[in-house]
Amino acid sequence: MKIGFLFPGQGSQTVGMGKDLYEKYEEVKKVYDEASKILGIDIAKLTFESSEEELSQTKNTQIAILVMSLGILEILKKHGIKADMAAGLSLGEYGALMCANSINFEDGIKIVKTRGELMQNYAPKGEWAMAAVLGLEDDKVEEVCKSVTNGFVVPANFNCVGQIAISGDKEGIQEAIEKAKEAGAKRVVELKTSGPFHTEKLQVASDKLREALNEIEIKLPDIEVIKNIDAMPYNENDDMKDILSNHVTHSVKFAKSIEYMVESGVDTFIEIGPRKNFNRFCKKS
Repeated sequence: MKIGFLFPGQGSQTVGMGKDLYEKYEEVKKVYDEASKILGIDIAKLTFESSEEELSQTKNTQIAILVMSLGILEILKKHGIKADMAAGLSLGEYGALMCANSINFEDGIKIVKTRGELMQNYAPKGEWAMAAVLGLEDDKVEEVCKSVTNGFVVPANFNCVGQIAISGDKEGIQEAIEKAKEAGAKRVVELKTSGPFHTEKLQVASDKLREALNEIEIKLPDIEVIKNIDAMPYNENDDMKDILSNHVTHSVKFAKSIEYMVESGVDTFIEIGPRKNFNRFCKKS
């Protein structure tokens, strides 16, 4: 058996996620308590008691999902379950790197909180949205995005075969949704996000994140961690801080990341987050 850990990104959050684990496992409670102490905020209260609107703010979503994922990691460790390889979707790449001892706990908590704040605070003014296009080939989704005339839309996350998230302004996304349906998409679902993520519109946030990354230590992972940016494992020639900062403005090649893992012999995937979003991703890879 070769095990791959998969860490989710923004959009998988829901109020109350992880509360059952927090109440059942002392290891999980410890993760929440330590993260809260580092940041000076009550992450358990934020995650379990806030409104959907508050939790869906990027500055809150990213840290809440990461802390839940790290709590689940502790349960897996307790039962002797370890990853041979790991990957994460957008935000999830930080969970994968922390799992692989590339970023320590305190630095990981701080940089993800900073990342969420930067992506929220330095998003350009306007109304932004993302949507998942289901049942349409990659090239057709790209054509749909290019054909939008009233707004800005680009492919952002290549999640799996037949599912691509698009990102842009609300007007452009609405036009793209209609055009995607006309092009044969089975379904198009708006996502619970609040910015033009993985697009050129977040260049300032990317630059600021690079400055923040310079303040922490990042080591080569002790297991293979697959990069979103090119679907290949990190290696000794990579400038990991550049990659993580550029990640904010580049599309996520998650489908190819899973393909790489399967081709490398991973036969058991464990999703470490609030939902079971990756189940169908893996089946389609």
